[in-house]
Amino acid sequence: MAIHTVRYSHQGRIQWGMVSRNRITPLPGEFATTADFIRGHEAGALHEFAASDTASRAATLALDAVQILSPVTRNQQFLCQGANYRQHMIESGMDPDAKSYNMIFTKATSCIVPAHSDLIKPAVVRFLDYEIELGLILKRDVLAKTVVTAANLHEFVAGLVIVNDYSARDIQIPQTQFYKGKSFRTFGPVGPFLCLLTPQDMKQLGSLQLTLTVNGQVRQKDTTANLVFGPAETLTELSGVQDLHAGDLLSTGTPAGCALSVPSPFKQRMGALLPESTKWAIFNKVQEGREQYLKAGDVVEARIQSPDGTIDLGVQRNRVVSGS
Repeated sequence: MAIHTVRYSHQGRIQWGMVSRNRITPLPGEFATTADFIRGHEAGALHEFAASDTASRAATLALDAVQILSPVTRNQQFLCQGANYRQHMIESGMDPDAKSYNMIFTKATSCIVPAHSDLIKPAVVRFLDYEIELGLILKRDVLAKTVVTAANLHEFVAGLVIVNDYSARDIQIPQTQFYKGKSFRTFGPVGPFLCLLTPQDMKQLGSLQLTLTVNGQVRQKDTTANLVFGPAETLTELSGVQDLHAGDLLSTGTPAGCALSVPSPFKQRMGALLPESTKWAIFNKVQEGREQYLKAGDVVEARIQSPDGTIDLGVQRNRVVSGS
């Protein structure tokens, strides 16, 4: 069974702990990075610890008595997939059955913040969007092209987290700058929990439920059954391009329901014939009419869990505040 863990600060000390019924059981040892923690704690070993006398004698802490930190430390890589849910592709004018490429990009690790951080909307950003995503935490280093399959996926994926890939659409789209548009500070909250998986838990990766609300209104709701490129094929592809390391984060794409309004394929073809200034003036005019874009005071909540509740990544909550 999956083990839910948390990285937290308490009385000036940063620790890791196991979470159950809103209580934290501190884990022994000091782990400065996500990689250090992953290498030292597999789900099976934590089950043994949970059943030990040491764990039964340990003083537990209430979740609300500590400061929850991001379970992904900023030394790790932050890799992302784009347009990877069927309905999101359709609303973006793409055909998921015809897509032959996996869209990959990165976010600056300086955007990683704890799950309940304020989301700072820079003054230069007009169209701030939300994107709930399932994050995979890698279990081991991969330094050469490797074939990852459903049968051996447990050797490469240690656990799961919630990610919100906040995006400045007025920078990402007109400037064709995924990195800039998605990397402002606070644009990458992670957590609150890191759920470590056993090999038996891997089958649940295809049925996790994702839900995002803004001010209590559901904006995104889907399941990982609708991923276009799954974890095994994506890790296989990435291994042929770059080195991957234990503790790295792969964010697997967002479902339909974002604030961004994408024109039909026909309108996109027509827009390509227009002068750049005209094309982007039309884009801005359309986006200005989208009330779904985030503004100061909005509260975004994200949840990911399995249907039976054995995997529950917690609730991620961000309040939008104005920045300079």
